[in-house]
Amino acid sequence: MNVLIIGAGGREHALAWKISQSPYCERIYVAPGNAGTAQIATNVDISITDFAELAKFATDFNIMMVVVGQEAALVEGIADYFAEKDFLKHILVVGPQKAGAQLEGSKDFSKQFMLKYGIPTARYQTFTAETFDQSLAYLQNHPYPVVLKADGLAAGKGVVIAQNFEEASSAITGMLKNNKFGSAGSKVVIEEFLQGIELSAFILTDGKDYVLLPEAKDYKRIGEGDTGLNTGGMGAVSPVPFADEAFMGKVRERVIVPTLQGLQQEGIPYTGFLFIGLMNTNGDPYVIEYNVRLGDPETEAILPRIKSDLFELFRALHDHELGQFQLEVDSRSATTIFLVSGGYPEDYAKGKEIKGLEKTLPENTLCFHAGTKETETGQVVTDGGRVIAVTGLGQDMEEALEKANAAAAQITWEGRNFRQDIGFDLKQYLADRPLI
Repeated sequence: MNVLIIGAGGREHALAWKISQSPYCERIYVAPGNAGTAQIATNVDISITDFAELAKFATDFNIMMVVVGQEAALVEGIADYFAEKDFLKHILVVGPQKAGAQLEGSKDFSKQFMLKYGIPTARYQTFTAETFDQSLAYLQNHPYPVVLKADGLAAGKGVVIAQNFEEASSAITGMLKNNKFGSAGSKVVIEEFLQGIELSAFILTDGKDYVLLPEAKDYKRIGEGDTGLNTGGMGAVSPVPFADEAFMGKVRERVIVPTLQGLQQEGIPYTGFLFIGLMNTNGDPYVIEYNVRLGDPETEAILPRIKSDLFELFRALHDHELGQFQLEVDSRSATTIFLVSGGYPEDYAKGKEIKGLEKTLPENTLCFHAGTKETETGQVVTDGGRVIAVTGLGQDMEEALEKANAAAAQITWEGRNFRQDIGFDLKQYLADRPLI
C-alpha cells in the first residue's frame, strides 16, 4: 500500500521512518518533506493546503492512506476535501475533519468545549479587539502570573506567560491591536496560570474507541531552566516518571472519555490522533490544550518506543478495531533534543551547511530532520528555525540523555544552538520522590 504523509518537519520524518518498517507499506511519499524524508521516502513539492493537487497526486500514485502531520492542513479541511470527493472516499485520512480540528484551531472553542463537558481546565475569559479595554481591566484585577493565548494557530509561539500587568498588557496589545499573530490573534484567551508539571498524552481514536500511546513531556522555552521565549519545542522525554497507572487512570476517566463523549454528543466525527496537553497539579490532570495531530518534538520520542507496526494500528483505526488493539511499547526511555538555528525563535538565517550528518551516530540514537533541505550540489543546509532532532534510547532517562547529547554534539553548523538541560525538572522530581 502507498502512503502519503503531509508535512515537512521532524514529526513527519519520524512518521515516515516508523511506517517504512512495516511490510505492508510499499511506497511512502511526503508532501513537501525535507532532506531527511528524502532519504527514506519520495518528497513531493506540493503545499500542505493545496488540496486539489494533493488529491490529484493521491489518485495518480494509488495512495490508499494519508497521514496528516501538520495542523494547518487539518484546520483548513483536508479530511473534508477527501471525504467529499467520490474518487477519494476510499482513502483513509488519519486526521479529523474541520469540525474536530476546531479543538486545536480555536482556543476559545476548545475552552468552551471543556467547560461544557466538565473536563478539568484553567478558568478563562476570551477577548477581541472590540473588548480590548475590558481585557485591560480584567488583567488589572487578575492574579499573576497569567497565561495569554492567541485563539488560532501560531506555530506554537502564540502563548505568553506574563509575570505582571506590564507584560500582560504589552502582550495583549501586540495580539489585538498590533496584529502580531494576524488572524490567529483576533481573539485572545486569558486563563489562570496552573502550578504543576506538564505532560503530553496521545491517543489514536475513531471517535469512540481509542488506543493510548506512550506519553511524553516537552520543553517549549528557548533557554535552559525553561527561560526565554516560547518555541515549537526544544526537546522531549518519554516515559514521564509521574505518569503512573493511577495518574493515567485519572486522565482516561476525567479527560479522554468525556472528550470522546463530548465529540459524539456534538455530532463531530473524529478519526485520527488527539494530543492532550496536560498539567499535573497536585496529582490531578488539567487540560492545557488540545492538538489534533501528533506533537513535535514528542513524536520523535514516542515513536521509537512503539514496537507495534504503525501500519497495523492505522488498519485497526480504519476497521474500527482499536478497542481490541494491543499496543506493544518498549520499556526503555527515549529523549529528544532539538538543534535550532541561531536567533530562533526570532529572526534567523537559512542556508547554513550542516556538518556531521555523514558520521555514524552513537549506538541507540536516531536523527530526524525538520528544517532542512538538500541543495543542487548535494549539501544539506538549514531551512528553518528547528533544524534537527536527535533521539537517544537508554535503560533510563539519564542514559538516554547521554546518548542524545553525544549525538547532538557531533552535528554542527554556524550558529547552531540546543538546550543541554532537557529533563532537568524530571531529574528533580525523581530526586525528590524516588520511584519504588
